[in-house]
Amino acid sequence: MTHADVGPAAVVSLREITAETVGVVCKLSDTLFEHQKRMVAANAVSIAEAHFEPKAWFRAIYADETPVGFVMLYDDPEKPDCYLWRFMIGGPHQKKGFGRQAMNLILERARSRPSAVEVTLSYVPIEGNPEPFYRCMGFEPTGKVEGGEIVMRRAL
Repeated sequence: MTHADVGPAAVVSLREITAETVGVVCKLSDTLFEHQKRMVAANAVSIAEAHFEPKAWFRAIYADETPVGFVMLYDDPEKPDCYLWRFMIGGPHQKKGFGRQAMNLILERARSRPSAVEVTLSYVPIEGNPEPFYRCMGFEPTGKVEGGEIVMRRAL
């Protein structure tokens, strides 16, 4: 199955990355549009960072049996927020509803934590940024800027 063959009716799931799948998940970063590559770290970098951060939770985003994206949370059970650290859908898989389905799964995971009351995230404020998508998913700006990125939140 090629990248373009995965249709919007595919079932989205979040799966652990294995030795067999890490290569294809890392290569998804290469499929981003050029302006998007300035907004999110490469999946290989994110996976490496996750291995050195005990509170990192990361998964590949699948549409049926095809890896289409990557998500990483900073998930500290002692804190009331769950931080969406990285989120990406590969270029050929965008605009098919996979991001929306994956975000709903992420929110479901966050709701499963007894102490979590919100999900926070940040984005690079350049042209083509994901703010419209995040707003559509119920996130609102907090008024904070951290490291040059606009911070948003969504209550659970």
